[in-house]
Amino acid sequence: MKTETLAKFACAYSGMVWGLFWIPIRSLDQAGIGGLWATFFFYTLPFALCLPILLVRWRPTVAGGLWLQLLGFMAALSLVAYSVSILYTDVVRATLLFYLTPLWSTLLARIFLGEPITLLRWVAMAVALLGMLVIFRADAGIPLPERPGDWIALGSGFLWSVAAILLRADKESAAIDLVVQNFIWSAVVAAALLLFLGPDPSTSPPLAVYLAQLPWLVPTILIVVMTGVFASMWGTPKLNPGLVGLLFMTEISVGAITAALWSGDPFGWREAIGIILISVAGMMESLWELWRRRGAAVQLR
Repeated sequence: MKTETLAKFACAYSGMVWGLFWIPIRSLDQAGIGGLWATFFFYTLPFALCLPILLVRWRPTVAGGLWLQLLGFMAALSLVAYSVSILYTDVVRATLLFYLTPLWSTLLARIFLGEPITLLRWVAMAVALLGMLVIFRADAGIPLPERPGDWIALGSGFLWSVAAILLRADKESAAIDLVVQNFIWSAVVAAALLLFLGPDPSTSPPLAVYLAQLPWLVPTILIVVMTGVFASMWGTPKLNPGLVGLLFMTEISVGAITAALWSGDPFGWREAIGIILISVAGMMESLWELWRRRGAAVQLR
């Protein structure tokens, strides 16, 4: 299998992982760890798990210098900002505004990397956005930014687009080092938000409440979250940033399905049609390339 094809699967898988993100966050909230406390706790665990890797790979980390730190920081800032946006606005509004990323990424890749914007890419973006609007019932009105959380969600999507451009331009950093720096900076950003915007420290749940979550949260972080971030850090540099944005929209499909299965959210014809449209948009360029190759093979016979 070609590296580019594997990278597409990796980015789609990463999007699926973030579509499951609401489950551990909601579980923490139900356990009594809510708001910025949950965000901080969620990102502190992978930070601790990455420290042994950092000790082993300190030489590549030093060699990566400020550039490696910038890559980790931008990716972390985007993901933590998206997590926080859900605290200050509706999940629907946050998701819609974040997933303008294919548009930002495509335009930024054209401006800074000189990558062409094909007609097929425009069509794929239009189909994906249509699917998203169908799922989120935009016929009732498109949620323009109004609340603080709306602007944070919009900004987090743009920040991820910038991170995708930087990762695309990166030629040296190993995916494992990018993962480590992402989680280190995620914990730092989450801690800073808790320090400056969080509630009084006296409102923190007791230590016993945090410890009680470790038996299920540590495996979830290791098996799901960390593999999803690794997939994004490995696959993103190998693909056009606009295509990465489209592939990451699998988050919307997985989020809609899992929310219907486990939280009783509605799932009907709107959700089914929207998921189909988003899936078609993500596969459109790959299917077109496959069709071209088969046509070329037939001509050579």
